[in-house]
Amino acid sequence: MVFGKSYDVMSDSFGYLEIGIASWYGKKFHGRLTSNGETYDMYSLTAAHKALPLPSFVRVTNLDNGKKTILRVNDRGPFHEDRVIDLSYKAAVELGFSHKGTAPVVVEAIDSRNYPGRVPEGQVDKSSFFLQVGAFSRVEGAEDLMIKIQKLFSLEAETLPVRILQSELEAGILHKVWIGPIDTLSKEEKIFQLLTRAEIGAPIKIEVD
Repeated sequence: MVFGKSYDVMSDSFGYLEIGIASWYGKKFHGRLTSNGETYDMYSLTAAHKALPLPSFVRVTNLDNGKKTILRVNDRGPFHEDRVIDLSYKAAVELGFSHKGTAPVVVEAIDSRNYPGRVPEGQVDKSSFFLQVGAFSRVEGAEDLMIKIQKLFSLEAETLPVRILQSELEAGILHKVWIGPIDTLSKEEKIFQLLTRAEIGAPIKIEVD
């Protein structure tokens, strides 16, 4: 339990994929013990996650610039509701956002590390597609669009996740509405057609391979 809230640890990492906001931690924690008893080194490629088994290996992709890196998860966190993973300083440097606090990311478990022989070493299970439907300087605009899409999906019995990602820009925060992950081209086409017919946003396809 952390700050009065309990977190359930996953029994394994097989098939894990999530998009959301990444942050990073550095000098304040350098040299302290991580949750699995190792010493935190801000210059190593490691990460903290609320629920993945320790240790696990993940590939993290920065959706602002396409940079990606493979990390070893050896700590717990971040304990902010709007963040999915906390990276070491070196990982933030490799992903190109060490000069700011957060970045929108895709986090994928590299299951071959935990399940030898199931997938080629260093590869994830499949490509994933996402649709960015809009981007707003004001969070209210993104929330309105997200609600419209969720209502449309409810009418169509569609269960794909719809969420808001934030990107830090020099001019401020950009709030982007994302749908996905979508794991087949036929599903992607179906969602694209739904949004087009309903005249909701202008979908842009983004592929994470």
